[in-house]
Amino acid sequence: MSSAPSSAAHLSLRTPLWAVRIRRGDGEIAGAGVLLSRDRVLTCAHVVTPGEPVTAEFVGAAGGRAPGGRVPAVTARVDEGAYVPEALDTDQDPRGDVALLRLDRPRPAREPVTLHRLSAPNRTVRMYGFPHEYNGGVWFRATIVGGWGRDGQVQLVPATPGEVAAPGCSGAGVVDDRTGAVIGIVLTSVTDRLGNAFSSMSPAETIVQHLPQVAAWTRGRTAVDDRLRSRTGSGGGRPSLDQPFALRLAAWLRGDGDQVKISVVRPGDQIRAETLRRAITLADRELRTADSVGRAALDAPGTVPSAGGHDLALDVTGATAADTAERVAERMGLWQHPAGPAVERIRTGGAALTLVVVGVDRAADPPALLDLLAVLRRGGSRLLLVFREPGPLYERARAELVDGPDRERRERLVARLRELTGPLAASLGDAMAAVRADDPKQVHDALYRAGLALHLLTGTQQPRERSGHGAAGTPAAPAPPPHPPSPGAPAQEPPARPLSAPAAPSAPSGPAAPAGPATPADPAAPAQAPTGAPASSAPVDLAAYERLADRLETRLRAAADRLDALRRRRAELAGRLDGYHALHRSLTEGAEDLDVDALHRRAHRLLRTRPCDVPAAEEAVAAYTDLVERADSSRRDRAARDGRGREHPTRDRPAGDGHGQDQHGQDRSARDRHGQPARHGQPARHEQSAQPAQPAQPAGEEQRQRGGGGAPS
Repeated sequence: MSSAPSSAAHLSLRTPLWAVRIRRGDGEIAGAGVLLSRDRVLTCAHVVTPGEPVTAEFVGAAGGRAPGGRVPAVTARVDEGAYVPEALDTDQDPRGDVALLRLDRPRPAREPVTLHRLSAPNRTVRMYGFPHEYNGGVWFRATIVGGWGRDGQVQLVPATPGEVAAPGCSGAGVVDDRTGAVIGIVLTSVTDRLGNAFSSMSPAETIVQHLPQVAAWTRGRTAVDDRLRSRTGSGGGRPSLDQPFALRLAAWLRGDGDQVKISVVRPGDQIRAETLRRAITLADRELRTADSVGRAALDAPGTVPSAGGHDLALDVTGATAADTAERVAERMGLWQHPAGPAVERIRTGGAALTLVVVGVDRAADPPALLDLLAVLRRGGSRLLLVFREPGPLYERARAELVDGPDRERRERLVARLRELTGPLAASLGDAMAAVRADDPKQVHDALYRAGLALHLLTGTQQPRERSGHGAAGTPAAPAPPPHPPSPGAPAQEPPARPLSAPAAPSAPSGPAAPAGPATPADPAAPAQAPTGAPASSAPVDLAAYERLADRLETRLRAAADRLDALRRRRAELAGRLDGYHALHRSLTEGAEDLDVDALHRRAHRLLRTRPCDVPAAEEAVAAYTDLVERADSSRRDRAARDGRGREHPTRDRPAGDGHGQDQHGQDRSARDRHGQPARHGQPARHEQSAQPAQPAQPAGEEQRQRGGGGAPS
């Protein structure tokens, strides 16, 4: 049996020996599978039906084909007690959909592969399936982006739109690019109503949860140390829980809250200790029980975390920092260079996970362990740290892993909000003074929220009321610059309702402070206010402010882009108006045309008005240019008709030399359209001229002007 490769260099684009193509009795391809042992194939439950045989084809088998040119094929059936159909839990999240097949004849020992337990987030993977267009098999690439539902499934985003798993890929093995290990199977693909397509995967631990017999073909240590597993089973009574603690733990394991949380669970506090073990167990993909998946009546709502809430849970009592680093590196899949120190592999590996560490102050070398945890935090890992007693180590951990990073995080957030309320607000003010915004109220509202968030974060007094001059109160938080939102409206147009705090996802009014003071033993309590903030300022949820800043920046940047586009369009319209005005003057040779001139004046006035109503100016310019174009078209039509009347000679044509001279021997090109000789120094007017026709003159006078002979009458 082949085990997980030691590096990504073992990856190959050829068909894996363990890849199985599954056909129904009618010959249609039903899906894919993974050969786990000589006679067992792992696949999705929806690919097969219990009691009905299928054909397992080994398209990547050594030698390629069986005698006669056929792909090696073996009849297979669902193994007894190894079928978990797809179902929906009480939250309508999918669960299950795994099955194990038994082959009628075993395969060679070199073909099977083992599953491997690895942390899932942000791994790049590939899968080998059999879609209808490529029924010989093809690789699909994807990235694991996060959990999907409460069963421990994860979401796969395709590398390109054409690489979403198609029918024929269900049950395909998912291979980790870094290690070459098979870490799960593809379940299904989904396209939402916006057209976004993605797939789901059942990781090795989730498969073992539903099919415990698969643990025999799964490698890698389990994610939860034995001492951290809940002592209560699915049956019998449950001990009392610290419900507020359980709620906060579940929220953090769902991804809410800060990157690092610190808690104290004293040795004699059995209820709190069991509450912690229960949360860790329920958040593990492999240990989660069926009744907790369905949110049993004994589990209070909100206290049950989703499976996959953590990637690794360690009891480090008596453990060295090097041992802990090795466990973390193994879980990250950083085993390629075992001779190098594990902490260096973690530092340079670019991987992150959600880690629970219990007994930090009981480790063999707590200061060295804190150094390792600082490396993990800087690499993006989320950390839940549990101390047995408060003390100097606890205070150091808070200072280095919570308070210091939070202070830096707050400073970055303040700088970002100052950029929004300073340079960006000034730029928006200039733009809105030049052109009218589509929705000035929305811009004012976003700037006010950004200014108010800045006031709250910097500890200055919150403005009592909202006015057109922005959130007044401190020069450290620049207010939105004055700019008229619309002609005829007040210079500043405040939104319809006042805001008491920036908006947050959980409460439209903004991130709220906890009902009571945070305690050191509370793992979900916000960090203390950074140094320099007023002592009376309440802890804030920086994540909520960051999400608010993301929304406001997106809105304001979009408004700035739109205003820039309007300014460019105004400049284009001004140039177009000038060009057509010059054309019109050339057509009329400066003659007055009241109707056309009125349209020009209206368009010119709209373009010069500040702020410019660009859509209205666009309509006015279009009306003017359309009229000029119609006049030019009419002139061209008249010129064309005049030209056709003189284009061909007739038998009554006046005598001439036939080479462009008239009967008087003068070049016709030197005469204007009415037969008059061109004046000295003035070009002749041709048919293209828009000069009105001259009145007819007496014949004798005409001859005298042309220099013709004859006596006067």
